[in-house]
Amino acid sequence: MSNKKPIIIDGLQYCRWDRAYFESLKNSGITAVHITLVYHETARETLTRFAQWNHYFELYQDLIMPIRSSKDIILAITSERIGILLGAQNCSPIDDEIGLVEVMRQQGLLIMQLSYNNQSLLASGCYEQHDGGITRFGRQVISEMNRVGMIIDMSHSAERSTLEAIDLSSRPLCISHANPSTAHSALRNKSATVLRALTQRDGLIGFSLYPFHLPNGSQCTLTDFCHMIADTAALIGIEHIGIGSDLCLNQPQHVLEWMRNGRWSKTIDYGEGSSNNAGWPEPLSWFKNSTGMMNIYQGLLDHGFNQHECNQIIGTNWLNFLKKGLVAI
Repeated sequence: MSNKKPIIIDGLQYCRWDRAYFESLKNSGITAVHITLVYHETARETLTRFAQWNHYFELYQDLIMPIRSSKDIILAITSERIGILLGAQNCSPIDDEIGLVEVMRQQGLLIMQLSYNNQSLLASGCYEQHDGGITRFGRQVISEMNRVGMIIDMSHSAERSTLEAIDLSSRPLCISHANPSTAHSALRNKSATVLRALTQRDGLIGFSLYPFHLPNGSQCTLTDFCHMIADTAALIGIEHIGIGSDLCLNQPQHVLEWMRNGRWSKTIDYGEGSSNNAGWPEPLSWFKNSTGMMNIYQGLLDHGFNQHECNQIIGTNWLNFLKKGLVAI
């Protein structure tokens, strides 16, 4: 690897945020990370999450800074801080009001999923038996997100909904944290049809390190992971691939239950297809500390990728995608 420090962007995390963790991120060489601001929170509850992060930016201003445009990522690099991109894993922050798309973007919400596993007001989630596609409201929201420069994320959406969103959007979409369905049959993982459609419109997929969605689960080796990336690169091209680790370190069980159940279920819905997945999965041995991203870099090198391609996958592809997606029309 060259002496020049690579740009490293993680397309999704939801860890326990404190000084110790931000310091570990800095030690890992992370340039920027897309963090989940909310899962099922309403618009009012989302404002409280913004306030919480404003407090973090005040408390830990020596370590982190908010990203509102791709230019801020460059500022994060020059100031030697971690850039934080705020995103929503559901459309709940806009309630049922189209005007709140722009309001949330002005507050700093850069990325929003149209659905999270279940049917939403906008699209079908990947765990629904029937995929009705993009709704009437969803069409309006896609257009508005395009207008204000908010990135559409289809990580947890069903296939028809994802394909329709790709077709309807005037801007490239991302699948920030998922893997090809050929590698694992998890319902969130994406078919070759989706991956081709996504990348034909200049979109990006962030490969997930979530063990329940990986070949061999928590026993997935670095070689297995790099092989999955190589197969996908042969299908869609290197320039459309990034990392979206879906890392959820140091979070208690009730956080996992909130992700999966929100307020919609009286009983625990395991969400991943089996009660065997009721708890947090055992972390990958090669991706559970500050060396994780550089382990991927070295693994890709060992797998036959060159340095330029490794740099693309661990960061510059995300940077190029964000440059296009965060600019308002």
